[in-house]
Amino acid sequence: MSKSLVKEAPRQRASSDKIWTRDFVLIVMSNFFVFLGFQMTLPTLPLFVKELGGNDQLIGIVVGIFTFSALLLRPYAGHALESKGRRFVFLTGLGIFVFSVGSFGFVNGMLFLFLMRIVQGVGWGFSTTASGTIATDLIPAKRRGEGMGYYGLSGNLALAFGPTLGLALVGIVSFKQLFLICAILGVAALLLSSKIRYKQVDEQAVPLKKWDIYEKSALPPSILLFFITVTFGGIASFLPIYSVQKGIAGIEWYFLLYAIALMLSRTFAGKIYDQKGHQAVFIPGALLILVSMILLAWLPNSMALYVAAILYGFGFGTVQPALQAWSVKEVQANRRGMANATFFSFFDLGIGIGAIVFGQIAYLYGYSTIYSVAAISVLCSILLYIRILIKTKTT
Repeated sequence: MSKSLVKEAPRQRASSDKIWTRDFVLIVMSNFFVFLGFQMTLPTLPLFVKELGGNDQLIGIVVGIFTFSALLLRPYAGHALESKGRRFVFLTGLGIFVFSVGSFGFVNGMLFLFLMRIVQGVGWGFSTTASGTIATDLIPAKRRGEGMGYYGLSGNLALAFGPTLGLALVGIVSFKQLFLICAILGVAALLLSSKIRYKQVDEQAVPLKKWDIYEKSALPPSILLFFITVTFGGIASFLPIYSVQKGIAGIEWYFLLYAIALMLSRTFAGKIYDQKGHQAVFIPGALLILVSMILLAWLPNSMALYVAAILYGFGFGTVQPALQAWSVKEVQANRRGMANATFFSFFDLGIGIGAIVFGQIAYLYGYSTIYSVAAISVLCSILLYIRILIKTKTT
């Protein structure tokens, strides 16, 4: 009897440490489809705005306004994850996302596009806060860095195909058909997510503070992420137009190489974080992003574009999952939703501010200045991280 118990214990531990469960596969697949639909719109929306008669400033606003509505809704989404449950928040967010993206196909003016981008931000804020929290629930704590890296691969795969697929389809189908295809991908995510067995709400664990809008322990990694994602606002909004202006071909290869590098980095960066902590991955990853921004500011030819893509992919793929795992490391189980809400709020804020500010910079100083300013933002993140480390060691 005792021998069977001894044999059973390791088996139970192995089961509890398993990452690739049925529900984890479903959340990964659901995340892939919604991100694919989203990524297909990233390089094509600026072209759509141009077709509607918009300029660089309007492109920045269209890209940025989406992230601000997501930002405002994330704290509520964090509370709702604990009070109303993961299922309600996730499915509601996906439903709103499907409606808003599909509506882009019927846009005939800038005002309606602005309104629908705000609505899309609401759906995106709900769905991405929920999906990150659901993944955190499903991953064993001691393998969280590794598991979040695998979870992030779903978004990276979408990034590998989404922008390239979107740009390719624009040459074949109308914008209306493109946006309806993106909405159908959101429906696929909705159907898959309806099959997940979600964590049940713990009524006694629901936070009662009226102005509880962020998780304090998640602030350091979230602020660092802000300075990093500012760079993405410049890439998503203006890099396709910038490359055309400079007569450099291969922008679709930029997104593909970037995504491949992201995926490769996910295979080892999370494990390094689990074994050695964020100290081993943040500065190396941030330095790669910094060099990538310098290359984009220079951008003499297609080869520089491709090298910048690879460096950015390895850098962001190393930094982002480590910061996300760090943001939930010290929180109680009932605060994971708010920690993820805080993390993604700063993610959104960086992209939104980057897109809007870079739109003004492009209008006044040209596209290359965007990436010089983005490099300064990454440098600020590195310096702030060093300060956090020094402060932590002295306390």
